[in-house]
Amino acid sequence: MAHGDDTYNLKEVLVTFKSCLNDKQEILMDPYLEGWKGLVSFLNTMGAIFSFVSKDAVSKIQIMEDFRSSDQKDHYETLQSMVSYELKNGLVDLKKTGVYPTSGCRTILRLHRALHWLQLFLESLRTSNSESRTSLLCIDSYNASLANYHPWIIRKAATMAFYALPARETFLENMKVGTIEEAVAMLGEALPSIVQIYDITQALYAQHNLLDLP
Repeated sequence: MAHGDDTYNLKEVLVTFKSCLNDKQEILMDPYLEGWKGLVSFLNTMGAIFSFVSKDAVSKIQIMEDFRSSDQKDHYETLQSMVSYELKNGLVDLKKTGVYPTSGCRTILRLHRALHWLQLFLESLRTSNSESRTSLLCIDSYNASLANYHPWIIRKAATMAFYALPARETFLENMKVGTIEEAVAMLGEALPSIVQIYDITQALYAQHNLLDLP
């Protein structure tokens, strides 16, 4: 998927997430990371406002791509195989001692949390009206998700940055899928896939007590 600004299109990105699930409802790592790269491109179209999320996402994507090109790559083909492999081999910091800071489980957890915020924010953009202030939609979505894991100083900086967000129309036009109505319709079709991926990940992590990895 090409992501020059002229070819970037949020619909393609969200469709990539749709292709993440195999017939066993396991999350395939490669399309998941590909989808995230697209989300980073989308965030970057907004300038520096979301850089605190996109920069972190870029570093996490890189860690996962390194796993996918390592000798252990087969263990990282799906999210489920990765969790099973890392837990079985004691590669996860369950005791919160600060070892294995780049385990796949921890790395995906960071992306997972950010995905929740984006999903909430895009959903609120979809269901809001032209009078809605994107800054407040974004702050509400952030407070309901990512803010819980960020230190106060980052929360404050993020909230300040969100006040500079463009109007809802600009956001929807930035998705590069046609008219504002078409962008809203596209979100309605595409967001359920992201919700499904979020829910499957959340359940898998909850089952193995991985939701609080430091």
